[in-house]
Amino acid sequence: MICRISGKLIQRREDSIVLDVNGISYEVLIPGAVMHCLEGRVSEDNILSLIVYHYLQVEPSRGFPFLIGFFNEIEKEFFEKFITVSGIGPKAAVRALKVPISTIAQAIDVGDVSFLKSLPGIGEQRAKEIIAKLQGKVGKFGLIQDNVAAGVLARGKEDIQQEALDVLLQLQYKKTEAKNMIQQALIRNPDIKTSEDLLNEVYKQKTKR
Repeated sequence: MICRISGKLIQRREDSIVLDVNGISYEVLIPGAVMHCLEGRVSEDNILSLIVYHYLQVEPSRGFPFLIGFFNEIEKEFFEKFITVSGIGPKAAVRALKVPISTIAQAIDVGDVSFLKSLPGIGEQRAKEIIAKLQGKVGKFGLIQDNVAAGVLARGKEDIQQEALDVLLQLQYKKTEAKNMIQQALIRNPDIKTSEDLLNEVYKQKTKR
């Protein structure tokens, strides 16, 4: 079983990276919560080291090995707890963990169904199951200092968030409600680059309710 991997970062994709390890290229799936911190972890010669969760996805007559990467054992431990929830497999967890782990842990601890159901692939019923399974068991993960890296990225979006907030306030939405809608829109689509796209994402979610 592979538990750690270190190699040259040769490609970065939306939810995975490719590492060259002595001439052999490995694709490693990376949760968004971990991907946000990637830049600060790559050395000057583009070498990256990861702790790995290694699993085999078995289908009739064949199996597919997958590697999922983390920067420390605490992140991996949270991931392992998260996939104990019924219906959440490793690949689904990679998609769902788009925001800092500390933020997700805090939402679980306070039973915030609204926040959890906004994570990719997590609906209301699954959010309730996450809380039922993990509430009171993830407190230490709320202490992870991953919001520092996330905050650096968020500052680049402050202007478009403020523009979108101003529009929603003009449309008579309460400030707390407007901020919550903007936050959830950015969770669903972290690649938003304009206030117009942000408002469109808010609108799309609102029409689904």
